[in-house]
Amino acid sequence: MILIDGKKIRNRILEKVKTEIKSLPFTPVFTDILVGEDPVSFKYVNMKAKMAEENGINFRKSFFNRDITTEELIEEIKKINNIENMCGIIVQLPLPAHLDKKKILDAVSPKLDVDCLGEVCGDLFYKNETNDLSFPTALACLEVFKETGQDLKNKNVVIFGYGELVGRPLERLLNKHDIYPSIIKSDTLHKEEILKKADVVFCGVGKPNILKGDFLKKGVILIDAGTFEVDGSLVGDVDMDSVKDRVSFLSPVPGGVGPVTVAMLLVNILKVAKEKIYESSKYNK
Repeated sequence: MILIDGKKIRNRILEKVKTEIKSLPFTPVFTDILVGEDPVSFKYVNMKAKMAEENGINFRKSFFNRDITTEELIEEIKKINNIENMCGIIVQLPLPAHLDKKKILDAVSPKLDVDCLGEVCGDLFYKNETNDLSFPTALACLEVFKETGQDLKNKNVVIFGYGELVGRPLERLLNKHDIYPSIIKSDTLHKEEILKKADVVFCGVGKPNILKGDFLKKGVILIDAGTFEVDGSLVGDVDMDSVKDRVSFLSPVPGGVGPVTVAMLLVNILKVAKEKIYESSKYNK
């Protein structure tokens, strides 16, 4: 079994991002909106802030009390949309239960929606209309797979899990390259039979250690996009102990898809910055 080093891939991507950021005529600004004081969310926000700053992007703190209302938060987001040189806004999920998640995500300007979770940005992505922004975790899955040196077009590909962050956008990205994977949803029948035929499994179910070695054929490639904190340790969808004797390549948790997701987020921010320059040049002609 070969473990795919996501940090190595991340560093390679960010080296290019940092170089391009330096060449811009302005410094891009990025913010991750955090509501409340959830320690896991706080840790993720700080990690993204550190990565942005290290690569030449200014991070702006946008932390709000847990008791903020939906309407108040939307007003704050509208202000953030208009900050000079803002090139990326994400809302850290999950939000407190009393907040309207859809309304809040839709308040982020589609031009700054680097997570692609707002309705407009999502529609552009799925309708294949002009839009350079894509879902960072789905992009990261493909970048991680590239490290295997294999060709997906010659493989029996399965997407295990069909959520809005991984499975569904990943299917769309694969379809754009004429790859049509089998999809396993919660109500799919004969899941184990489908998995046992797979050459490649992209896993985004959202349940710790759900994918066992007994479900897989020898030599399968596993790309695990799940991340959970269990008893203080990070684990993914894949039960690593039970699959280690069956897989050829595995993206581990931690250290696989996660680091690359942050890199692809910064790639999206860079795309927004370049689009600002392009729009400015058109306006000034």
